Amino acid sequence: MDQPSHVFDATAQTFEREVIQRSLQVPVLVQFWAEWCGPCKAIKPVLEKLAGAYGGAFELARVDVDAEQQLAAALQIRSVPTVMLVKGGQLVDGFAQALPEGQLKAFLAQHGIEPEVKLAGIDSDAGDDGSEAQAPPPDPAAEVARLRQALAAEPGRDELKLDLALALLRAGEGVQEAERLLEGLPANLATDDRARSAQARLGFARQLDGGASRSELESRLAGDPADHDARHRLGLRLIVDGEAEAGLEQLIALLQADRDWNEGTPRKALIDAFTVIEDAALVSRYRRRMSSILF
Repeated sequence: MDQPSHVFDATAQTFEREVIQRSLQVPVLVQFWAEWCGPCKAIKPVLEKLAGAYGGAFELARVDVDAEQQLAAALQIRSVPTVMLVKGGQLVDGFAQALPEGQLKAFLAQHGIEPEVKLAGIDSDAGDDGSEAQAPPPDPAAEVARLRQALAAEPGRDELKLDLALALLRAGEGVQEAERLLEGLPANLATDDRARSAQARLGFARQLDGGASRSELESRLAGDPADHDARHRLGLRLIVDGEAEAGLEQLIALLQADRDWNEGTPRKALIDAFTVIEDAALVSRYRRRMSSILF
C-alpha cells in the first residue's frame, strides 16, 4: 500500500539522509512505533492526516522500533509511541504519548509549523486575524446547573452526559456522579478527547480523595523537599484547584528529581495533566520541558 503524501519509513541506513539532512529544508516529525502498540495505531492516522493536510509544511518519518532496534537504542527511545521533531539538523522537541489532533496542531504551531494552504477543518477555531478565538470560560457551578437542566429535557443525549461529567469535575463536585456518567457512555464517546480529559480529572480526584490538604502538603515539602509523594499530590491538588502552571512546576520538579519514582509516576502524571489542562500554549511549553528532561 502506498504511503500517504509527505509520509515515509526511515531506517538506520536512511535516517541521516532522509531525516537529519532533509530537516535542513523542512521540519521532520519522526514517529517511533511498533506493531503491537495500541496507542501507536491510534496516533498513526492522525499524524498522516496532518502531514497531508499541511501540504508539505512538515514531513512525517516513521520508524519501526522492532525492525530498527539499534536506531531506537541510539536515540534512547524508551517507550512507544514516541514522536520527535527535527529542525535544522537538530532534535528540538518531542513527546511520548498518543496526543489528540488538537494538541498535535498546537505542538506544530508552537514550532512555527502551519498548513501551507489553509484547509477546511485545520483552522476552524481561528479568528479573522488568524489568532485563536477564545470565549471566556463559563462559571463552573452555572455550567453544571445549565447542563442538568438540558439533560433533564433530553435524557437520552449521551453528549450531554459527557458534558455534565466534565462540568462536575471542573467544579470540583459530584465525583461519584461524574464517574457514573462516564461509565454509561457508549463506545464512540468513551474515546472522545473530552472523555479522556474527564477520565484524567477523575483519576486526579480519586488520588486526592480523603488525602492531605494543600497546606498540609506544603508543610510536608517544606520539612522534606525530597518527599516525592507530597510533591506529586501537591501538583495534582494545584491543577485541580485551577492553578495549572504551579501544579505543572511541581510535577516537572518531581520528574527532574526522580523520573522512575513509583513506577514512572512523574511522567504519567504530567501526561494526564496535559490532557486535563485546556491552555494549549501552557501545555506545549511544559511538554517541551518534559521532553528536554526525558530525551
